[in-house]
Amino acid sequence: MKVALIQQQYHNNKQKTIEITTNMIKEASQNGANLIVLQELHQNEYFCQCEDTRFFEYAESFEDDINYWSKVAKESNVVLVTSLFEKRASGLYHNTAVVFEKDGSIAGKYRKMHIPDDPGFYEKFYFTPGDMGFEPIDTSVGRLGVLVCWDQWYPEAARIMALKGAEVLIYPTAIGYLECPKDKVDELCERENTPDEKRKMLNAWINIQRSHSIANGLPLISVNRVGSEKDYSGVLEGIKFWGHSFVCGAQGEFIATASSDKEEILYANIDLQQASEVRKIWPFLRDRRIEEYNCLLQRYCD
Repeated sequence: MKVALIQQQYHNNKQKTIEITTNMIKEASQNGANLIVLQELHQNEYFCQCEDTRFFEYAESFEDDINYWSKVAKESNVVLVTSLFEKRASGLYHNTAVVFEKDGSIAGKYRKMHIPDDPGFYEKFYFTPGDMGFEPIDTSVGRLGVLVCWDQWYPEAARIMALKGAEVLIYPTAIGYLECPKDKVDELCERENTPDEKRKMLNAWINIQRSHSIANGLPLISVNRVGSEKDYSGVLEGIKFWGHSFVCGAQGEFIATASSDKEEILYANIDLQQASEVRKIWPFLRDRRIEEYNCLLQRYCD
C-alpha cells in the first residue's frame, strides 16, 4: 500500500484551500499513491477555537462536499479519507470522516466519538459524539481503522478497531500550540507555551499514537495541519498547528515524517504483511486477560 498524507495550511477561504488540496491529491496519485489521507476538517479553518453559531453554516454544504470529493477520488483513482462537517439534522452536527473508494462510491463513514472542550478547542459546542461505534471500513486497499484527532488519546478506540480487524489505524488531526494574546496576560496560555512544555506536548502526541501501533501490532497514519490560524473571538491570538504528520509501522518505528511548518505530501509504503509477522512474535492479543477488564466499562474504578 502506497499512502500519501496531505499536510496543509488553511488558505483564507474554502475555494482556494480545496483547489490546492485537489491538486495535491492529483500529484500524489500520479506518484503512485493508492490511499490518500486528508487532515481534520480540511476544507476550512479550524473554526472550533471559539463558539460562534455562524460556523454552523459550513455544514450546510455537506452533501455537496461529498459529491465533490467523490469525483476527486474517482478522477484520481484513489481511496480517499476526508474529514467533513456533517449536518445530520437541524441542531445535530458531527465531525465526520468519509472514506471514498476508487470509483467514487462511499466505502464508509466514521463520526468522531471523543469530543474535546478545552481553551482553543471548543468542539462540544459544534459536534455531537458519534453514534456509529468503532467500525473499520473495508476498501480495495485494506481494512481501515479510521478515527479522528481527540480519539488518538484513547487506547480503547484503537484497541476496538484492532479487535474488529482493522489493518491500519488512521488519524486525521488538527492540533497545535495556543498563541497567547499580545495585549494582555493569559497565564494558562503562557504556561503552555514555554519551549519545554511545547516539547512535552508534541512528544506526548507522537508517543501516544506510536503506542497504539505497538500495542495492537498495526501500522498507523497521522496527518496534521500546519500554519497559524486566528482566534476570531480575540480571547487568544490563535493556534499554530505543529504539523509533524507521520507514518509508523507495526512496532512503532517511523516510516515517514513531515516537517513542522510546511505544506507537503508525505509518502510512505506500508507492508500489511509485516503487521501479521509482528503479531506472531509479540502476541499481545493472545495474552489479553479479558475476564479481568470489567472495570473498563466504568467511568472510574472506585
